[in-house]
Amino acid sequence: MEKGQLVVFSGPSGVGKGTVLQRYLALNNNSKLSVSATTRKPREGEVDGKNYYFMTKQQFEAMVSNDEVLEYASYNGNYYGTPRKMVEEQIQNGINVILEIEVRGALQVKEKCPDALLVFVMPPSWDELYKRLTGRNTEDMETICKRMEIAKKEIQLAEQYDYVIVNNDIDNTVKQLECVIQANKCNNCNMKEFVDEIKTQAQIFEESCKQL
Repeated sequence: MEKGQLVVFSGPSGVGKGTVLQRYLALNNNSKLSVSATTRKPREGEVDGKNYYFMTKQQFEAMVSNDEVLEYASYNGNYYGTPRKMVEEQIQNGINVILEIEVRGALQVKEKCPDALLVFVMPPSWDELYKRLTGRNTEDMETICKRMEIAKKEIQLAEQYDYVIVNNDIDNTVKQLECVIQANKCNNCNMKEFVDEIKTQAQIFEESCKQL
């Protein structure tokens, strides 16, 4: 069975990450969004194993100590992170696992999983990002300015990603994401096992020819 890929998807708030992934996942049933673990209490309607893996602080810290999380961070006194086991099991079963996480977590994953594919989604312009944030009409100007400042810092780290795609048109953005994931299958590091297998077969063939 062909292994799946680990895909890390990041971008500033307001760029449309969630919309892109929702459309992509609806069109590609061999890909799944990773479920994070958290120590915060479940909110009404949330289901363990679907929205999050809910656990105690002690359980989460034990996972960190045992190197059982690919990345993690602390927000408002609670841990959030990506369990390694669940991701690796799905990849072995041929599923592309997508992590929608912020930049710091993405770089943690890249350090632990050098073959992970990192994709950063950009707005078509700085002005357009501002329009999208203000267009939601859900936050005051102070909050929007803070988000724009965070976006500036995140974009400065985009060069550490493998690919950058621009979310100008949702359909085109989804196609670009599909192309990037498909092309990455042929990346040299992802083809190593196959190439090594052919090299071994070639060596066996050469040895058999010597015996003729």
